[in-house]
Amino acid sequence: MLKKIASTDLVLGMYVARLGRSWLETPFWKRSFLLESPADLERIRAARLNEVWIDTARGLAPPEPVADPAVCTEAEARAVSIPVSNVAPTLSREEEMVHARRLIERTRQAVQTMFDEARMGKALSVGQAYELVDDIAASVLHGGGVLLGLARLKTADNYTYMHSVAVCALMTALARELELAPEQVRSAGLAGLLHDIGKMAVPSAILNKPGSLSDAEFSSVRTHAAAGHRMLLEVDDIDPVALDVCLHHHEKLDGSGYPKGLRGEEISLYARMGAICDVYDAITSNRPYKQGWCPAESLRRMAAWRGGHLDATLFAAFVKCLGIYPLGTLVRLQSERLAVVVGQAAGKTLTSPTVRVFFSIRAGTCIAPCLIDLAAPGCQERIVSTESAAQWGLLDVDRYWTGEPALA
Repeated sequence: MLKKIASTDLVLGMYVARLGRSWLETPFWKRSFLLESPADLERIRAARLNEVWIDTARGLAPPEPVADPAVCTEAEARAVSIPVSNVAPTLSREEEMVHARRLIERTRQAVQTMFDEARMGKALSVGQAYELVDDIAASVLHGGGVLLGLARLKTADNYTYMHSVAVCALMTALARELELAPEQVRSAGLAGLLHDIGKMAVPSAILNKPGSLSDAEFSSVRTHAAAGHRMLLEVDDIDPVALDVCLHHHEKLDGSGYPKGLRGEEISLYARMGAICDVYDAITSNRPYKQGWCPAESLRRMAAWRGGHLDATLFAAFVKCLGIYPLGTLVRLQSERLAVVVGQAAGKTLTSPTVRVFFSIRAGTCIAPCLIDLAAPGCQERIVSTESAAQWGLLDVDRYWTGEPALA
């Protein structure tokens, strides 16, 4: 529940849902966040904000006033002084799934409107884009891989818009993994959101073609990087990082990319990050002309492109933030059961995620789903391989981690 309080009443452990001013007038790059740092608390007080909105469902609530401390009960006294360390103001996985779905749909609609206006030749307004980036960054920070996994699921109709949302989320996650400064994380997210804006200059018939492109059509698609760069140049005070990534996210380390054929260090850090995030989302997504690869299989294939096409150091960081077995990966366990990866707690080994078991290989049939934390103390189960859902005739594996109903 949202509650308005005086900024002087803020304490560590509260979840700041909205500051009393526009983010442009505050020292913070994000609109909502868990207040964990004493330095952040001091920055809010120094900004002289009269009031802030907190979310009591995601953090501490202000204590109820006690009329006479001398006569309050022991339980009331404990309630007023709950230590922050005993509170876990985070959403459950189910709540985070609902939150991420709503955020993705709202962001997709906003991106579609923004891109459609660009197609009609209207100037972009990046103010709303920054707000979208802030919301996505907050979800990535607090929800782990939920939003990253959901953003991978697309339809043919919304691919271009959802791809931009997904790359924004991936860029944010990678920037955090690299421990970039908050303003750099924000720049990376904006660059991801706008990196394909130039596709609005490519005919829809080519973008949505269900088969292979002709040489002429492929040449038309390759113009989107330069076209997007021209569009962004028309935007007042556009972030230089967004300009750079828009123009250079298809460059490759060996010089075989486009549009400039840049090599190695000629390609900026952000453009190299953009290349990794763009490729990963593209090859894991279903397209009209091909089925997307499994997330873990995609990482394995991308590993073979390190050094020639992709930056090896950045790719290692990318794998670390996603996990070797990203959300939604179908795996085979040593107990001869199939499971889908549903999450991975921070700090745990990359090879031991939490999985939902749902299929018995020996019996050749689905079984009652159950969760197993492979990193739990004493757990004897382990992953022996990744599997192809198509090879097992499983057409709705994603429902075991998204919570969607079974296909009819």
